[in-house]
Amino acid sequence: MKKPFIIEDGYPFIAVPFFLAVLAAYFVNFYVAVVPLVLSAYFMYFFRNPHRTIPSDETLLVSPADGTVVSVEPAHEDLYLGQDCCKIVIFLSIFDAHVNRTPLSGVIKFQQYTCGRFRPAYKDGVGYENERYALGIDNGRTRLLITLVAGVLARRVVSWVTLGDVLEHGQLYGMIKFGSCIEIYVQDNVEISVKKGDRVRGGESIIGRIVKEIHKSLLIYFRKFMLRCSQYDLILTGEFYVGRFMYFLCHAL
Repeated sequence: MKKPFIIEDGYPFIAVPFFLAVLAAYFVNFYVAVVPLVLSAYFMYFFRNPHRTIPSDETLLVSPADGTVVSVEPAHEDLYLGQDCCKIVIFLSIFDAHVNRTPLSGVIKFQQYTCGRFRPAYKDGVGYENERYALGIDNGRTRLLITLVAGVLARRVVSWVTLGDVLEHGQLYGMIKFGSCIEIYVQDNVEISVKKGDRVRGGESIIGRIVKEIHKSLLIYFRKFMLRCSQYDLILTGEFYVGRFMYFLCHAL
């Protein structure tokens, strides 16, 4: 979905103070018009859609937005993944571009909007209390859940996609107005490339890489095979120590 340099959702915010500035300059004086004029200019800056060069490598997960990584930690996600995973939290200040991009290509398999409070987005636990919009994406190699969390100033979460849509790598899909945070839940076959405190740019900064699925599958089958051998070593081979070695080796992998 191609968007102009200024997102359409920002047009009313830009036009109203600009119109007030024109009226103030005409009926009062120019100095009175400065405040609404500056406000209109800020809204143009806030609703910008900067050009970004999306990496061609589809195994790379790009940042969904501009901002600062405030947390990278283990978590358990029940809405869509239903498993233990890694949670990355990115905080967006009022000076960051607030358009959101998909970290990877795939199909929207889950979508949920939840009303809530409007606590500061940088505080712990706001993802469960504040207004939020969750999007689950499946691209065949991995699955992830992105949650847009509204903040104390962000009073509306906007989405331009719906369930079943096919998303491109780094595609624009929504925004949160006026300060917010984004939570990304990724499966364990994604190697994380960011840490707390890192600055990221939406669509360009790499936050993770999908591990080769063939390697993961072979490892799983290899572990199961060695466990089976270790359980029946006395019956099949009579080699107790070989079986014990396999048992400890498979738990070390």
